[in-house]
Amino acid sequence: MSSAVWHPFTQHALEPAMPSIARTGGAYLETADGRTILDAISSWWVITHGHRHPKIMAAIRHATETLDQVIFAGLSHEPAEQLASALVDMTPAGLDWVFYSDSGSTSVEVALKMALGFHRNNGAPRSRIVVMEHSYHGDTIGTMSVGARGVFNAAYEPLLFAVDTIPFPTAGHEQKTLDIFEQLTRGRGVAALIIEPLVLGAGGMLMYPAWVLAELKRIAEHSETLVIADEVMTGWGRTGTTFACEQAAIAPDILCTSKGLTGGSLPLAATLATDAIFRAHFSRDRARTFFHSSSYTANPIACAAALANIAIWKDDPVAERVAALSRMQADKVARFDKDPRFENVRATGTIAALDLRVGTAGYLAEVGPRLRAFFLERGLLIRPLGNVIYVLPPYCVTSDKLDQLYGTIDDAADLASDGI
Repeated sequence: MSSAVWHPFTQHALEPAMPSIARTGGAYLETADGRTILDAISSWWVITHGHRHPKIMAAIRHATETLDQVIFAGLSHEPAEQLASALVDMTPAGLDWVFYSDSGSTSVEVALKMALGFHRNNGAPRSRIVVMEHSYHGDTIGTMSVGARGVFNAAYEPLLFAVDTIPFPTAGHEQKTLDIFEQLTRGRGVAALIIEPLVLGAGGMLMYPAWVLAELKRIAEHSETLVIADEVMTGWGRTGTTFACEQAAIAPDILCTSKGLTGGSLPLAATLATDAIFRAHFSRDRARTFFHSSSYTANPIACAAALANIAIWKDDPVAERVAALSRMQADKVARFDKDPRFENVRATGTIAALDLRVGTAGYLAEVGPRLRAFFLERGLLIRPLGNVIYVLPPYCVTSDKLDQLYGTIDDAADLASDGI
């Protein structure tokens, strides 16, 4: 039977029929025909504790007994109130206000609008946004504008606004990044720097040290430039701490979170901001209102799932699991450190990545789809970014399964050299 579904990031002219997933649990997906697949990328980086965590599923069921969607303009509800308080308590100090939306992209759109509104309402409008080379913040118009320009968004270039770009801080050249950012901010015309802390996700799982993030924040403060931390992917333990900013001992002016916010169970996002940003919009003049919303803002069932996720972080040994997985990832990917088939072998927290040496690299490298098919045939969901193979599993994955996974990566590299 043919499908009417148009899948994301999929060239249907080249893709085979897609497996249908009938059940999920723990670190695994089960197909309709009974095959088991290890979800080595946490279903696009959203699943943290594992699929269908019992406490989160129970919270969802309980929430459906009393609430469904409630308009969030002019009304509130207890799950959203409790969640906002919990998020303020567990994020870096000074992020005192929580604005809800429903995806990582929309949380970033909210952040950009907050930054521009802050400067405008304070009587000193600024419009420039500084971004980091190779960054990715989403697929809506604003988020594409602040992401790397290329194959992802070339067709939509007429819709995008101009930004200033600082180079990715490659090892040994970090000062160049800092110097260029300092130069851009000298005239005090930059509204905000938006950055993926420590790890650039879709840009190739590129990693940089925490001290660079701390220096960028210091430079931004000197010029009263806001710092937006896009923690949509890096948050909820992915980099080894609850939020990546913690490792640089910084508090951004705005923080975006989604993906792991509900443990990956339901779509929900939040943009946290300082009191100064809220106060810039707080006025008896209605024209200074923060004009943003979506129909499903602060969905009560999704908020209940997020509260259950936070309870798991508080009550279960999640930090220990994250630390153990971080050690395992660093240890197991290290087997490829001196392997001539690979380069740039790296790990930050629970994320590990390595670049397969190929003639033509990049997101559209021909080896990418072939590797994905090879892994899937062997029961692994690994979705390489072109020639970049990365492993970003749920925290419940076991050491022996990671051993099998990295063994399969070893096999794939051999077959890639033979032209898979």
